[in-house]
Amino acid sequence: MLKENAITAIPLFRGLSQKQLDELVRTFPRQRHGPGEVIFTEGEEANGFYILLAGMVKVYKLSPEGKEQILHIIGPGEPFAEVALFSETVFPACAEAIQESEIMFFSRKGFQRLVQDDPSIVMNMLAILSQRLKYFTRLVEDLSLKEVPQRLATYLLFLAENEGSSDVSLRISKGQLASLLGTIPETLSRIMSKMSAQGLFEMRGRRITILNRRALGDLAAGQKLVL
Repeated sequence: MLKENAITAIPLFRGLSQKQLDELVRTFPRQRHGPGEVIFTEGEEANGFYILLAGMVKVYKLSPEGKEQILHIIGPGEPFAEVALFSETVFPACAEAIQESEIMFFSRKGFQRLVQDDPSIVMNMLAILSQRLKYFTRLVEDLSLKEVPQRLATYLLFLAENEGSSDVSLRISKGQLASLLGTIPETLSRIMSKMSAQGLFEMRGRRITILNRRALGDLAAGQKLVL
């Protein structure tokens, strides 16, 4: 979680002077959202983007039947709804706070003025968008080509890489994880139990210890296990 004075840790603002950072904090408003509070909905006019300072946010779409598909879990320091920077449009998805969250809002015009003062921010934003594009390309591939055990294995390895440890924490509920992986909670629980029984990992609440990283990698790469 980012502290009040840790805005320098946000990749988008890398390279800005302290004076610029202080001005940024004064200029752009902060919002607080409680768990379950909607930040914006699909189709709503998009006149700016957000950066999560603290907490956790899910970005998701709803099918006509009301089924939720989580597209991304936003953590501290990450921007979201960047589409508003490049055109006058509407939000293509919904966003909702999962935890008590603090968010900084950047209007399109306000951010354009900031870029005029320091164009290097554009390069930072392009780097972030490039990583986001890679993520969504992988998400589409996972949901369309991989079965649920493969998606779960890929996600656990992703967490392990991010945390630099084989002992990882599920920051979201199993229901939210099921939505992120494109399945239902009952199916996810069954698969997790069978993968745990096979010695791939050990579960303790929301803590997961990866016991056989090689087998998990083989599964993520497409090798099928009997589940």
